[in-house]
Amino acid sequence: MSNYVEMWKELGMDLENHDNLCQVLPTAFGDVFLSQQNRPQGMAFWDMVVAEIHGIRPAELIEAQKQGRKVFGTFCVYVPDEVVIAANGIVTGLCGGSQFWVPGGEKVLPKATCPLIKASVGARLDRTCPFFRIADMYVGETTCDGKKKAWEILGQDVPMHIMDLPQMKRPQDLDKWTAEIAAFAKAVEELTGNKITVESLNEAIRVINEKRKALARVYAARKAANLPISGKDVLLLTQIAFFDDPVRCAQMCNKLADELEQRIKDEVSVFPKGTKRLLVSGTPLAIPNWKLHHIIETSGAAVVCEEMCTGTRYFENLVDETQTTLEGQFRALAERYMKTNCACFTPNTGRIDDIIRYVKEYKADGVIDVNLKFCCLYDTEGYQVEKALKEAGIPVLGLETDYTDADAEQLRTRIGAFVEML
Repeated sequence: MSNYVEMWKELGMDLENHDNLCQVLPTAFGDVFLSQQNRPQGMAFWDMVVAEIHGIRPAELIEAQKQGRKVFGTFCVYVPDEVVIAANGIVTGLCGGSQFWVPGGEKVLPKATCPLIKASVGARLDRTCPFFRIADMYVGETTCDGKKKAWEILGQDVPMHIMDLPQMKRPQDLDKWTAEIAAFAKAVEELTGNKITVESLNEAIRVINEKRKALARVYAARKAANLPISGKDVLLLTQIAFFDDPVRCAQMCNKLADELEQRIKDEVSVFPKGTKRLLVSGTPLAIPNWKLHHIIETSGAAVVCEEMCTGTRYFENLVDETQTTLEGQFRALAERYMKTNCACFTPNTGRIDDIIRYVKEYKADGVIDVNLKFCCLYDTEGYQVEKALKEAGIPVLGLETDYTDADAEQLRTRIGAFVEML
């Protein structure tokens, strides 16, 4: 990525520290992904993106800024991309999934904070992630207490808009979230200088719906008896979907889905016949957090579905495209996004219903419910998830981990025993 040094300098990045990150990533990526046999040819696109992860897309964003467009950095699947796109803005994900960034976050956050939050803050404060340097505005949300305090830190030198997500799903909560989306639209209009119209929002809704449909096609291919793609490859493309141009993302996902569907017809599988199928649920796995999937898929099992924000929650449910007023469109957006079953809600029985449904749809032999260390929400909800799955006769293994490799062998032992039990 040496061609981007001048760009990184202009962004005010710590080049020496950033070089350390760039030296580690290719080896990690090669060990996890390029070591796989019989991968779909379509994965070459995502391999290329990762090879230039801090170059290609950041350069596109900077060029768009030169044309007057604004970039919005988001941290959560509840932030409606459609609103930004309707004002000719651009959305990029910002969550950090690397231990490399955690020490930077611990300079200002308690050590007993979720690694995803610490990594996100560290990526900004240590100036080693171009996406955090490029964004004109950060968009946070109130899904957990750790994030709410992190927004106060990140908002000190970058404009921050916070969406107050309701914690229940009553009619009045839907009204509140509709109002939050309308308020976000005003903030977006002010920053971009562009008016959101019924026509522009309708087109934005259509674009993101098409992206969701394309991702759903890829996931649907994993329901086949012969798995045409590994779980970690699907995790990778889902992670990158948060950063990529939505139209291009849909095109590449549909192209890959075409290949996967043909592989299914030709009975081509990337796993031996009889490999145990696992569903992974829980906290999101932000790029480049591939540890759990890699351990599972080198321990005799295959990941066939992710019930998490870097999984089904990201693309399930489409926004109604028939509304003819902004008010109606904001309501339609609110209805779609409130269907997402995050552990921040109480009660959250819908998430358990989702997991059981996915087990049936993806023909999973068992579930691994994973919790990032210090994530109180998912850790607490894990009790109800495991209880419900056991009552339904579904084998389940609850795990807690972080971004380090210190627990890798322990995880491998526990996962291996779980697979053997299956």
